[in-house]
Amino acid sequence: MSYKTILVNLDIDGPVAPVVRLAAGLAARFDAKLVGFCAADAPLPMASPDGAGLAAEVWQQLREDIERRQKELHAEFDRIVAGSVEAEWRESLDSPTRALTTASRLADLVIMSASRNASTGNAYRVADPGSVVLQAGRPLLVAAENTEQVPTKTVVIAWKDTREARRAVADAVPLLLSAKEVIVVTVDPAPDRWIGAGIADVAEFLTRHGIKPRTEMVEATNEGEKLSEFVASCHADLVVSGAYGHSRLREWVFGGVTRSLLDQVGLNRFMSS
Repeated sequence: MSYKTILVNLDIDGPVAPVVRLAAGLAARFDAKLVGFCAADAPLPMASPDGAGLAAEVWQQLREDIERRQKELHAEFDRIVAGSVEAEWRESLDSPTRALTTASRLADLVIMSASRNASTGNAYRVADPGSVVLQAGRPLLVAAENTEQVPTKTVVIAWKDTREARRAVADAVPLLLSAKEVIVVTVDPAPDRWIGAGIADVAEFLTRHGIKPRTEMVEATNEGEKLSEFVASCHADLVVSGAYGHSRLREWVFGGVTRSLLDQVGLNRFMSS
């Protein structure tokens, strides 16, 4: 099991150098092809019938500006990668989230950077990681802000007995193999023997893949907050989790583990759905 094609998303307004270096490093580690990708679009300006022609001209100019910026990013991508790995460039005049989701079909792993509150940013210029992980059907690595590598000395697996979490654990195996310490943790208001049995099964799954984890059960009602505290106490380099074990609407309105993790811009987050 390995990653043979890695797709890295570049937000058109950047900065892009850190995430490109991070993705190139992972591509080199796994002897994978690296695909650089950038998508953006411009909204059609609102105008009265008399001003429709001018609005169309403005819209076209905005799209031409995007195309020029994409050419600049293409050049920067090529300069940073500089033949270190097999690489390809793709770009699109389209919604960043929709275009990235579509392009993910060619990859084993999607990488993107995300600033705080990325989900409420300009949808014409910034891909929403929450939507991407739900729609792509591929694991998503959301890189910590301005980081240029993904160290895997200590990895925390945020375990919840859901389809999404099972998928994330399996998808993360190539990264987990290089970790010095893997901790499988579950946070629950009332951990019991059934939860303990589930964690034990995950540990056995990982052990069969050559990974030696330890397990933890933490009793708490506020899962997101307690998980964040646990991750900080472990000085984790990476957190692996399923995305949206509950409905996404419930998570976004009332808060939850996925939302909490996506808001932690100083943390590398690996998610599957």
